Amino acid sequence: MAASVEPEPQPQPLSLELLPTDPLLLILSFLDYRDLLSCCYVSRRLNQLSSHDPLWKRHCRKYWLLSDAEKTRRNQSWKAIFISIYSDLGRYIQYYATLKKAWDDLERYLGQRCPRMIGSLKDSVQEEDLDAVEAQIGCKLPDDYRCSFRIHNGQKLVVPGLMGSMALSNHYRSEDLLDIDTAAGGFQQRLGLKQCLPLTFCIHTGLSQYMALECVEGRNKYEIFYQCPDQMARNPSAIDMFITGTSYLEWFTSYVNNVVTGGYPIIRDQIFRIEMSKDALPEKACQLDSRYWRITNAKGDVEEVQGPGVVGEFPIISPGRVYEYTSCTTFSTTSGYMEGYYTFHCLYYKDKFFNVIIPRFHMVCPTFKVSTARMETNHNEYAMDEDEDSTDTDEYEDRRRVLDIPAPSGRCPRHT
Repeated sequence: MAASVEPEPQPQPLSLELLPTDPLLLILSFLDYRDLLSCCYVSRRLNQLSSHDPLWKRHCRKYWLLSDAEKTRRNQSWKAIFISIYSDLGRYIQYYATLKKAWDDLERYLGQRCPRMIGSLKDSVQEEDLDAVEAQIGCKLPDDYRCSFRIHNGQKLVVPGLMGSMALSNHYRSEDLLDIDTAAGGFQQRLGLKQCLPLTFCIHTGLSQYMALECVEGRNKYEIFYQCPDQMARNPSAIDMFITGTSYLEWFTSYVNNVVTGGYPIIRDQIFRIEMSKDALPEKACQLDSRYWRITNAKGDVEEVQGPGVVGEFPIISPGRVYEYTSCTTFSTTSGYMEGYYTFHCLYYKDKFFNVIIPRFHMVCPTFKVSTARMETNHNEYAMDEDEDSTDTDEYEDRRRVLDIPAPSGRCPRHT
């Protein structure tokens, strides 16, 4: 007789329900908020564990930048706080933390260097306010723009402006970040700026940066630009642009980052600053005699400038003394850099001279775009000139240069 063989017992599939609490909590800690919420509907045990408050602390910090102090003030669990904020700002969850950090960094910077500007910032707006603006202009606002205005509704029309100020002897500029109602009032539907919303306004020049809300007239949707109208153009849509951002998020956060890291010297009117430590010895006092600049454009062409003093002055620098001045230069290309040194002589040892090196700094225009209307207009004009066998070579060269302007990469260090 054949012996019967008992089948081996099959291993039971591993169930999360059978895991101890600590390994389960560790697994849950890797889940995003959506999956964590989904676990609430799997089983009673997972419902209890997915409500474990430390799990939601991470999400509150990641998405809403909330601190322990804010939790104490609210007197709620981390999960309750997360859900409460999500019910109000959930549509902006991919933008909120980035924009809130940018605003916090900017306010911290202003508090140290330009505290009166903080008073010009407006409180946030509500969803219904943004919805009303969309209904008014007949266009949808991008969510990153809406999110920023849920944090701060721009600023009052003051000087200096939040988005850059500069004062030279013959050039003044101060750009305010417009509040939502003022921006809506300046919404454009005219030829050349169709469906463009102003983001900034310069009190001195009356110019704005615009955001295109639709892909029209050669602009990309949500592209941010300075307009460069051709006053001689027959077609008002022949507007060239300096592109300053492909989205509101990129435009605002890159601007703030450059401000707080010292890349854009725009909050104060003064640009160049010479200072001696207050702890320096009195015999270190000196006077500036001359300056030397080496200016290099994008083609590698070099210009050297050397002369007495700075802006016609010969400041004396002593311990704790600060001297500030503004100056400017021009480039034949859309980018370039400068470097050089100041030459001083000691006041206590008049025969002793020394140089203070000025590190290299770069200046880059925003990306330049020639409008489709301008290219079409110029193309037709060229064809006409060829038919007429024109000999006006100077005019032809001027037109050719308009179309041959290079489109550099990078962002403008804000000549405003």
